[in-house]
Amino acid sequence: MTDLEKSTQAVPSATAPTPPPVPTVKLTIDGIEVEAPKGELVIRTAERLGIAIPRFCDHPLLAPAGACRQCLVDIEGQRKPVASCTQPVADGMVVRTQLTSSVAKKAQEGIMEFLLINHPLDCPMCDKGGECPLQNQAMSTGRTDTRFHDHKREYEKPINISTQVLLDRERCVLCQRCTRFSEEIAGDKFIDLMDRGSAEQIGIFRDAAFGHPRDHSTIDELAYEQQQPDADDDPFNSYFSGNTVQICPVGALTGAQYRFRSRPFDLVSTPSACEHCAAGCSQRTDWRRGKVLRRLAGDDPQVNEEWNCDKGRWGFQYANATDRITEPMVRDRKTGELRTASWPEALSVAAEGLRRARERKGVGVLTGGRLTVEDAYAYAKFSRVVLGTNDIDFRSRPVRSADPASRSINEEQDFLASSVVGTHHVTYADVDAAPAVVIVGLEPEEECPILFLRLRKAYNKRAVPVYALAPFASPGFTKIGATLIPTVPGDEAAALASNEAVSTALGIEGALLIVGERLATVPGALSAAAALAARTGARLAWVPRRAGDRGAIEAGCLPNLLPGGRPVLDAAGRAELAQAWDLESGVLPNRLGRDTDHIIEAAAHERLDALVVAGVDPADLADPRAAEDALDRVGFLVSIELRRSAVARRADVVFPIAPVAEKAGSFLNWEGRVRSFERVLNTPAMTDARVLDALAREFGVELGVGDPASVRREMGSLPSTTAARPAAPAVTAGHAARPADGEAVLATWHQLIDSGSLLDGDDILKGTARPTLVRLSKEAAARLGVAEGDAVTVGTDRGALTMPAAITDLPDSVVWLPTNSPGSGVHRTLGVASGAVVRISAEGGAR
Repeated sequence: MTDLEKSTQAVPSATAPTPPPVPTVKLTIDGIEVEAPKGELVIRTAERLGIAIPRFCDHPLLAPAGACRQCLVDIEGQRKPVASCTQPVADGMVVRTQLTSSVAKKAQEGIMEFLLINHPLDCPMCDKGGECPLQNQAMSTGRTDTRFHDHKREYEKPINISTQVLLDRERCVLCQRCTRFSEEIAGDKFIDLMDRGSAEQIGIFRDAAFGHPRDHSTIDELAYEQQQPDADDDPFNSYFSGNTVQICPVGALTGAQYRFRSRPFDLVSTPSACEHCAAGCSQRTDWRRGKVLRRLAGDDPQVNEEWNCDKGRWGFQYANATDRITEPMVRDRKTGELRTASWPEALSVAAEGLRRARERKGVGVLTGGRLTVEDAYAYAKFSRVVLGTNDIDFRSRPVRSADPASRSINEEQDFLASSVVGTHHVTYADVDAAPAVVIVGLEPEEECPILFLRLRKAYNKRAVPVYALAPFASPGFTKIGATLIPTVPGDEAAALASNEAVSTALGIEGALLIVGERLATVPGALSAAAALAARTGARLAWVPRRAGDRGAIEAGCLPNLLPGGRPVLDAAGRAELAQAWDLESGVLPNRLGRDTDHIIEAAAHERLDALVVAGVDPADLADPRAAEDALDRVGFLVSIELRRSAVARRADVVFPIAPVAEKAGSFLNWEGRVRSFERVLNTPAMTDARVLDALAREFGVELGVGDPASVRREMGSLPSTTAARPAAPAVTAGHAARPADGEAVLATWHQLIDSGSLLDGDDILKGTARPTLVRLSKEAAARLGVAEGDAVTVGTDRGALTMPAAITDLPDSVVWLPTNSPGSGVHRTLGVASGAVVRISAEGGAR
């Protein structure tokens, strides 16, 4: 374990109850006496003995089905072979597998012969060829020749279940893994078994309950004449559809990105971690000839089990974008255009500009939320040691209330310092065991998909009560059985403080209060959450949206915190850090820095002379136009970026950096658990930390952050802070705005698959995004005279957005839009965030 892992690893909660002992039984398998937990399946007990029983339908995370019958074993006293994947162990049971029983061996061979009757022998062209359980078990368990000489069943191929998932029906062995996953795990029942007898097959689910009743006898009479589902079809529009491809034991389900791109035995596999959200999924990255071809979910029981979302699985094409920056660039003083430059020239020009700015009005640093812990630490150290400033913030999102009279400007900073940094209060295991969960400011399926799967698992297995403070019951909330507490944006603090059901639920030992980053813009909400957790004894979890957010807090990318959670204003903490960094006492800046919004405001009004910006998209900020105006006005701009972004196009110096696949590093997930990964592709691209290390040398400073391993050692060796943890914020609760006629309070959050820059150019993945629409109440729709699907315009003085209406059960005063989906750039077009008052009208009337 690395020093970083020692200092930040998530630990089990001390208050977690010890489970009672499980009664056991004794049985014999292949002559070996074994003790097993009562109720365990025979196939699991055999696995623990190292006995591999062939199977297709069995999966340890899915309910037993007994669909394929390949795992038949001979149990003493039974008249015929029994499916070991559905048979619980019993005291005194005697089991003989194919290794010791001719009956079991012959039964398994017979099942394999049936499965291969209609299965095409196209292994050389099948994407599963080389890693296919059917191939392997046909060799180990099947006959050496076939007795079937008739024409095999054929189907049109492939069927586009979605833009990403393709189905070759003739390969399917009807194991039902895909249908069971979609129903049990994801909760998206859009794929199911169709028809009966020899016509039974997998297809797109249709049911009257979904508004698409069908009266056809065979699947071929449905809409499969076309390659794409038509307007009357329900596509497999799930955020987790890629898992069905991975768990399919044959080549029936494939992914469009990888289909026919390579053979498994030509790939090099490297363990990796997902860079898209704070869930912290383990992954496996497969590459060939210097190019990533696919990513698979890793097996990590403590975090993502064996699942991941489609964004994490397929959202890696951004690294191959045509606008990727591969060489440094410097703005030519004569032409005013960016030109390619050498590294020494770019470093020299950047150092000269930053040195000049540092000596005048100072430099602000915007790091964004996609950095590894090591890179974030490098920015925090560079800012304090080289630039002499605490004007650094990772939060590339709205960070405070739009109300100028609000006193909550530093509320989130104080909350992070008091309740998040250095804590490991809640883990996924706690979610599994929680007796009750309250969620506010977070839509788990859209903003942290693996947390959503864990909540759904708890709901399915234990019917755990979940309470959601939100404007409406989203599909994700519905799938975890959440009880909705209708809340207008801006009223979250009052709801937390006054709702009796919430207080009662959180008073149960082990209950969880899960809050999202959106509460930063609600005055008093984070204060109310901290107070409620303290009053009820509930454990409090803060779940950000981006993979690098939690690590950036620990690394010190905040205006009020130094690395290791040391408050900026604590003299002893500054002295500890100065000693650890081998600096003179008193060198570190001792004033609170500016947050993201104030850094931008200062740059726009020439109160800062320079900005260093790392992978921040202005479209994510509260006011993208104001941010771009600040970038235009600031005296000197350094962009450390992967692609030619809005920041890079305005910069005076641009440094290229490596994407996740081309560097080593670590993320901290929302638990505070370290998710380390090594470099997948060996390229010359450099990490942010290495760029900053080289830039610091131009100032005559040795930062020592050029190598991720050395950064981990340095972070792990920092002394624990002696400063007392700051008190939780105590900001007075605000209230939702009161809109006038023709107005509404805006509710908004990001959808998982949206117009984010890490999904640029990935049209296949974007095809499964949820539609862009405006949600409004039945009463509001009646006042506007619009029906479901009619165009509704939402506008401010800045601009307006028009999209189809979805009539939803939400408060009459609320209208909901996706934050950054195609046709719905809320921050850029409207210039507001959640909780603001907007105008609504039928199409064309809101300007």
